Amino acid sequence: MLNAIADVRPQTDRMPVIALAGNPNAGKTALFNAITGARHHVGNWPGVTVEKKEGFVIMDDKQALIIDLPGIYAFSSRAIDETIARDFIIDERPDVVINVVDSTNLERNLYLTLQLLEMGVPVIIALNMFDEAEALGLDIDVDRLSALLGVEVVPTVAVDGQGVDELLETAFKAASHSSSAESAVTASSCCGGNPFRLDYGPVVEAEIASLEKYLVQNTANMHSAPRRWFAVKLLEKNQGIAAKIKAQSNGSVGTSGALSDLETEVAAAQARILEATGQEPADLITQVRYNKAAEIAQAVIGRYGAGRRSVSELMDRIALHRWLAYPVFFGIIWLMFNITFTVSEPIAQWFGGAFELLSDWVRGILVGIGTPQLLVGFLVDGIMAGVGAVLEFAPPIFLLFLVISILEDVGYMARAALLSDRFMRSVGLHGKAFIPMILGFGCNVTGILATRNLDNPKDRLISIMVNPLISCAGRLPVYVLFAAAFFERRQGLVVFSLYLLGVLLAALAAKVIGMLIEPGEASTFVMELPPYRVPRLSAVLLHTWERGKEFLYKAGTIILAGVAVVWLLANLPPGTDASSSDSLIGMIGRSIAPILRPAGFGNWQAAVALIFGIVAKEMVIGTLGVLYGVGEMNLLGAIQSAWTPLSAYAYMVMTLIYVPCIATIAAIRRETGSWKWTAITVAYTLTLGWILAVLVYQVGTVLGLS
Repeated sequence: MLNAIADVRPQTDRMPVIALAGNPNAGKTALFNAITGARHHVGNWPGVTVEKKEGFVIMDDKQALIIDLPGIYAFSSRAIDETIARDFIIDERPDVVINVVDSTNLERNLYLTLQLLEMGVPVIIALNMFDEAEALGLDIDVDRLSALLGVEVVPTVAVDGQGVDELLETAFKAASHSSSAESAVTASSCCGGNPFRLDYGPVVEAEIASLEKYLVQNTANMHSAPRRWFAVKLLEKNQGIAAKIKAQSNGSVGTSGALSDLETEVAAAQARILEATGQEPADLITQVRYNKAAEIAQAVIGRYGAGRRSVSELMDRIALHRWLAYPVFFGIIWLMFNITFTVSEPIAQWFGGAFELLSDWVRGILVGIGTPQLLVGFLVDGIMAGVGAVLEFAPPIFLLFLVISILEDVGYMARAALLSDRFMRSVGLHGKAFIPMILGFGCNVTGILATRNLDNPKDRLISIMVNPLISCAGRLPVYVLFAAAFFERRQGLVVFSLYLLGVLLAALAAKVIGMLIEPGEASTFVMELPPYRVPRLSAVLLHTWERGKEFLYKAGTIILAGVAVVWLLANLPPGTDASSSDSLIGMIGRSIAPILRPAGFGNWQAAVALIFGIVAKEMVIGTLGVLYGVGEMNLLGAIQSAWTPLSAYAYMVMTLIYVPCIATIAAIRRETGSWKWTAITVAYTLTLGWILAVLVYQVGTVLGLS
């Protein structure tokens, strides 16, 4: 039984390592949270910025390190996530790999399972979402599946914790059996003792045997996966495998030749297979795996009922209809924004009133105890005014994340990515590139990091450069404030138009950038469509909090420090009126304001807010809160006196497009590895933001909208 969860790594001489591997959306993260109790460490894998999760579990006085590998479909592409998962299993040799399999999509998930078994690591299958499979009428013969694969299979429902204890007991048992280096290399000794082999046919098998023999003779110091696995990967033209072989062998040379001849041997073997079969070796090997996965799935699935899948198929007739799907998509997004503002408005007003009362109360206490007026102004008019102006918009942000989490849990967001494929291909990308855009709605940094899943370097570079045009949550307070001030009855529509504008601009920028970059290899788009599910409240609330807490963290750190700097600049040099045009911050704003005058917001406060918005987009509101006064109503009144509806919309367009925040700029530099592309991204977003803001205001003025 699960006794306790350790928050820090236990100090032991030899702690078993259990890795979790599986397809995206198979419930791997839910299982990881169920095992570790959501008490885990999050960092980066060595040398890369892909997120790494590890936790610790103690069960019946036994403890183990749990590693959550990135979600992958195979070990065949150049995607960073797949490379990380492959290298961890090959180089680190975990004591056992728990393969998390989606019971409702058994055949597709088994493709990865077969590759894990070929790697010669001890494997246990967590047959997850078993309740959903039963609801669909799928009668999976667990014992038969275990016998066919030669591994233990444990049905689980990770979100409810069902089967987790049994799974861990099996994993600890498997880990104890694989403690010696020899058993770890050969096969899953807990589950049969013989290495798993797929028969690729006489032609391919002959070449595999030849390459395997060659590797045995020339890689004496190699200690990781079976030579057969390396031979198969070489025939598949898997990127980086030859380099890994040379690195692991430490340049050792056997009696029959040198590793420098390896590429020649592989090329000759591939040519012989192509000549004998008429197929590329990689295609042939892939087809054998798919056929085997289908054969096993058909052998263990007894019956198939209509159940929920028929409901999903019926819903998809509308959600994925050639013509109806897009009006439905835009209708859902429009409804999402309207619900966000309609429900959150009274909560936000209550927040504003409460914060104003708190500010007055703090001011009264400070004055009562004789606090110097300068310090009172700094704490109340600076810190509380700036941070409070941002925190007042926490309700719509959290509510927006809540609605997005519900759509994800229901299964609709996967459909949205699929629908985008046709549109994305028209701009030179494919539907998979839409996923970083979706994540960019929460944070551009997250969206940029998600581009690692793109195999094609060109697609990845383009997606990185256009992601800052996607409207992140940090811009939302700016939209909410100005929409409330000038477009009270159409807040949802106005904000929706800005999000839509960001997507359209990203697509246009992708098309232009794609024409300027040399074409790369064609890449495929694979998107899993999970069945529609009733959202689980606990999961939805957890996802909402994980996204929303970043906003609160910024308010308590970056924004707090930023508004302190704004207040100081607004009160220097000594003797000037606070927040006046003669202050340091006023002089900075006045020097930039003329450039913004053609866009309709040529006041120095607007200019200063945009400058500090580069630190974090929420700082636009924090800066205006310091410069204009305390409380949302005061801020709304000041904005209504300094802007018009037309100039306000132009200002929101500028906020949407111009220079991304510092964190995003750093992510672009890190992911591209180039200051050149980072500088180009900053330059084109700044130029594009100014041009479009000017166009909005000038064209609107000509049309009489001013």
